[in-house]
Amino acid sequence: MGRVKVRNRISRFLVSSAALVTILCAAVFSFLAFFMNKRSLETIREIGNIYMSGMSEQISRHFGTTMILRLSQIEALLDSLPPERQGGEELRESLTYNAKARGFEYLAFYSEDGQFEMIYGAPVHVTDPKPFLDSLNRGEKKVAVGTDAQGNNIVLLGVSSTYEMSGGLKCTALVAGLPVEYISTTLSLDVNDSLVYSHIIRKDGSFVIRSADASRDTYFERILETSYTYDGVTPEMTIEKLEAAMEAGESYSGIVQTDEGRQHIYSIHLPYSEWNLLTVMPYGALDQSVNRLGRQWSVMALGGCILIVAVLILVFAKYLKLARQQMIALDEARKEAVQAARAKSEFLSNMSHDIRTPMNAIVGMTAIATANINNQQQVQNCLRKITLSSKHLLGLINDVLDMSKIESGKMTLNVDQISLREVMDSIVNIVQPQIRSKNQQFDVVIHDITAENVYCDSVRLNQVLLNLLSNAIKFTPEKGRILISMYEEPSEISQDHVQIHIRVKDSGIGMTPEFKARIFESFVREDNARVRRTEGSGLGMTITKYIVDTMGGTIDVESEPGKGSEFHIALDLEIADIQEADMLLPDWRMLVVDDDRELCESTVSALKSIGITADWTLSGEAAVRMVDERYQRNDSYHIILLDWKLPGMDGIETARRIRERLGENVPILLISAYDWGEIEEQARGAGVSGFISKPLFKSTLFHGLKKYADMDTVPAEKESERSIDFTGRRILLAEDNELNWEVAEELLKELGLELFWAQNGRICLDMFLDSQEGYYDAILMDLRMPEMNGYEATEAIRALPRADAGLPIIAMTADAFSDDIRKCLECGMDAHVAKPIDIRELSHLLEKYIGQP
Repeated sequence: MGRVKVRNRISRFLVSSAALVTILCAAVFSFLAFFMNKRSLETIREIGNIYMSGMSEQISRHFGTTMILRLSQIEALLDSLPPERQGGEELRESLTYNAKARGFEYLAFYSEDGQFEMIYGAPVHVTDPKPFLDSLNRGEKKVAVGTDAQGNNIVLLGVSSTYEMSGGLKCTALVAGLPVEYISTTLSLDVNDSLVYSHIIRKDGSFVIRSADASRDTYFERILETSYTYDGVTPEMTIEKLEAAMEAGESYSGIVQTDEGRQHIYSIHLPYSEWNLLTVMPYGALDQSVNRLGRQWSVMALGGCILIVAVLILVFAKYLKLARQQMIALDEARKEAVQAARAKSEFLSNMSHDIRTPMNAIVGMTAIATANINNQQQVQNCLRKITLSSKHLLGLINDVLDMSKIESGKMTLNVDQISLREVMDSIVNIVQPQIRSKNQQFDVVIHDITAENVYCDSVRLNQVLLNLLSNAIKFTPEKGRILISMYEEPSEISQDHVQIHIRVKDSGIGMTPEFKARIFESFVREDNARVRRTEGSGLGMTITKYIVDTMGGTIDVESEPGKGSEFHIALDLEIADIQEADMLLPDWRMLVVDDDRELCESTVSALKSIGITADWTLSGEAAVRMVDERYQRNDSYHIILLDWKLPGMDGIETARRIRERLGENVPILLISAYDWGEIEEQARGAGVSGFISKPLFKSTLFHGLKKYADMDTVPAEKESERSIDFTGRRILLAEDNELNWEVAEELLKELGLELFWAQNGRICLDMFLDSQEGYYDAILMDLRMPEMNGYEATEAIRALPRADAGLPIIAMTADAFSDDIRKCLECGMDAHVAKPIDIRELSHLLEKYIGQP
């Protein structure tokens, strides 16, 4: 009995304990399930808030960056086309062209009372005009939404400005427009993402941009009609808090309960606008996981935890992926914005070394001329080189101003008749000071050139050669060798063309194969210690390649590190159809001495074409021996051409020894690509009679040797210049700048012209009206003048009922672009001359139109 009682008691105890443990376990697990479920819900809400705020901040920054970029493009329009500098249809056309180039589909002036005056695009109006107008009137930049006449939603971007509108009123802003889809596409709001979706709303809840499932007029209506009270917060309270946050410009985060489940909403203000970005994340999938965790907690607590962790990891992975995509997009937008901001000034800084090269020649030759002011020949030589360098510098400045055409692929060539000899002489003179400063060996070789005069753009060709030579000088060490050569081959185009080959070779640092493959790309420089110490833009070779391609030519490069580089250009050029003067000299016997075999052979061939028989040799010692042999046979050379930089015995020492044998009867001429001024005194002392500068074209040799044939030593072109005499001719000059008038007067009175000054276009017209018919022989007309510009004055003169209303009118102006020339001819002018004045060009034009008295 007692044992039974004890056993029953133990059983009851065990049963009771089991029941108690079961109840306790059930209570504990129930509590844990409730607690963990609640904590899980709170955790998910916190994570969602972090995710939503981070993603919304990214989108907001992306929106701000995009709007800054677009607003800066409008500001760039204002900077390039300021209200005070242009007006009327020309301004509107320029604004239209530039705005369309930037992708804007609407452009309008916006008045202080909120009226649009469309420049182009359908008429528009602002959906909520007051804040937009108030901000612009305060001088702020602003973004708003509106519609056009067809009812299309558009984004309006406004920047304060004071352009003149129709009726004389000043606008308060320049407003540009884009389709509203631009924002959706840029911010990826129209991407179908099952995790989140976004709207852009105004403070009253109305949609600016809505997702595909938003069918009601406002988001507030959506909340009232589809959501319920959640955690003590009613839909009305949610709307009230959201409105307050938007009004204060603060972010808002909250949860609403709908038929489809809980939704996390996050609102953030978008810069430059009255809008808010509202991002919605449905919690449906996450709620199912949490509920499953609660139902299965008693048997799958650990599994539930793993599931939660897995879900959280999935959420964070998705978040990190989206964040990374947003960062990449933001970085690309930043790079585009930086590139756009520096585009206006990039080319000027990158062309610095090209502009400084002729400037260096000008400054250097000026210093040499000043130091030798009493040496007339030296001063004249310096002035000639200053003139050449100045012309090239002017060409470069025109290139810089025209760079926008190059960047847009609209660069045009100014093809005209040029002399290859003058091109090469100009380039050699420009680079001589740099060659001398680095103590480099420099030589110029031409051979087989039969057509010296061709059609080409001389400024562009000079620019190409100067780019190549400047780089060769920069990347070649002291005492290194630089060679430029030119030769001719038949062209495959036609018999009226020749193929000109130009090679620039140096013994410099060379290039790696990797850099050689990218040398013609923009802003590319080799990244090594030797190159970093050398200044340069990395743009010169890109421009060189562009110009050569535009000319229809080819450019190639061969290079090895430590061995130097060689550039090869091939251009098919049309032969200029001009009548050349007969070049024939006496049947002299000459000796050519140079260490370059190819130069010797080409020089002998050129001499033969002008009637001279010549021998050649490669060294000074051999030259002395050949002169001795001729002298012993009483068959001495008539003239000897000596290179200065000969190996072993140089040209000056060779001349001294030859002079000792032959006396003073035989002219000895030094040939070199170096400046004659730096060796003239030493050469004269050694018996050198004169100097001929390389390259040795046929015309160079003819004019250099002509003086020794008892012929007229004045070149034909100079005789023609001196023959121009306009004594008795009267010119009316319209020029508003007194200094320009003084320069023109001093230059033109040397031609015998009588000048009369009109300070602007109105005075010019009055002076012409007050004169007798035929009193003035021609008019030189500036374009930009007060009261009446050159175009208006020309049109007024052409419209006069006078017999002399058709007298020659020549534009003489600093407006030198092709569009300016075309406009001059369209308004009735006969020709165009660009400032600074080229007196030779102007005198030829005057001779053409008014002839000689």
